[in-house]
Amino acid sequence: MTDPLRPLLDLAGVAEAAQSAQEAVFAVHRHRANLRGGSATAAEASVRAARASAGIDGADPELPAEGTVRDPLLAGALRVAEATESLLPTWRRAPLQALARMHLLAATDLVEDPDGLGRPRTEPEVARRLELLAQLVTGATSVPGPILTAVVHGELLTLEAFGTADGVVARAAGRLTMIATGLDPKALTVPEVACFRRARHYRAAAESFATGEPDGVRDWLLFACETFRTGAKEATTIADAAG
Repeated sequence: MTDPLRPLLDLAGVAEAAQSAQEAVFAVHRHRANLRGGSATAAEASVRAARASAGIDGADPELPAEGTVRDPLLAGALRVAEATESLLPTWRRAPLQALARMHLLAATDLVEDPDGLGRPRTEPEVARRLELLAQLVTGATSVPGPILTAVVHGELLTLEAFGTADGVVARAAGRLTMIATGLDPKALTVPEVACFRRARHYRAAAESFATGEPDGVRDWLLFACETFRTGAKEATTIADAAG
């Protein structure tokens, strides 16, 4: 069968950017603090990723000094982050179920009708695109991890399948894909911080991806690979602090 994402590697600079991103992430895994397991780096990276993800969509990313997180978007992003490890097996075999669970966790405090939690919009086009995405995640492509991660992130971000907390779900799905593909198997990096710091560029690149035009898709893939490299730098600072 033809790999549907293989042509993306022929876009100018994409294969090279993916390789560079992978090398940057692998370097973090070789950091002396992470060679001992990396659990401290991963734990801090998870929290930073959740805070940045919520911040992109307008939440206050700062954690309260004490007490409960009151911002519903930040609370949801933190719940999703906490569930990442338990969601990984489901993501690998039944990604649509994992997406439903992520939406439930992310949007619980954002919707009045709980019956809508975990249920994507019913338009045929939404169902078709989600099914295609699930096929990619479960083995229909063999492109490098940075490319599949970027496609999963971009497709969910622009599809807005649930209507609430779609950005948080898209970025969390991207994080799961990073782990599942071996791009970042220990979840040490924080590309979400790069997206937060360059939110305007992030949104523009996503809009380019949504056009489906080769140049637009290329812009998104190159931006995503840049965030992987920046996320690796963020991880290095975490690992340095951990010793």
